[in-house]
Amino acid sequence: MTFYDEVGGHETFRRLVEVFYQEVALDPVLKPMYPEEDLGPAADRLTMFLEQYWGGPTTYSERRGHPRLRMRHVAFHVNPDARDRWLTHMRTALDDVQLSPMHDATFWDYLQRAAHSLVNTFEPSPGVGPAQQHRPDLGLTS
Repeated sequence: MTFYDEVGGHETFRRLVEVFYQEVALDPVLKPMYPEEDLGPAADRLTMFLEQYWGGPTTYSERRGHPRLRMRHVAFHVNPDARDRWLTHMRTALDDVQLSPMHDATFWDYLQRAAHSLVNTFEPSPGVGPAQQHRPDLGLTS
C-alpha cells in the first residue's frame, strides 16, 4: 500500500487542495500569483501532482511531463513571506483532513522542504506588507 492509499486516496487529496485554495483565494500575496481568475485549474494541477508524488495515479506526468517544481515556479515572486503564507494555508488544509500523526508529520515535512526550496528572492512582496498572521506552532519566520 502506498502513502496515497493509506491516507484515503483521491478524496483526501481533493479535500486538502480544496481547503488550501479556499485560503489562497483570500491571500493578497498568493492569489495574484495565479494566472487564472478561477483557481480550479491550479487546484487540478496540485491535486494531480500531490497524488502522483505520494504513490497515486501518474496523471500529472502523463499530462504535464516531469514536475520540475523549481523551473515551474521561477517566474513567480517566491520570497520568505510568500513561502510562509503558502505553508500556513497548507497547514490549515492538512489540519482539516486529519491524517494520523505519523502521516501528518511525513506530509508536513515534505511540504516544508518543498516550500523552502522554491524561495527565489528575498525582495519584499510587491505592494503588501509582511503576513499578519504567522502561526507560531509552525515555526515560520520571515
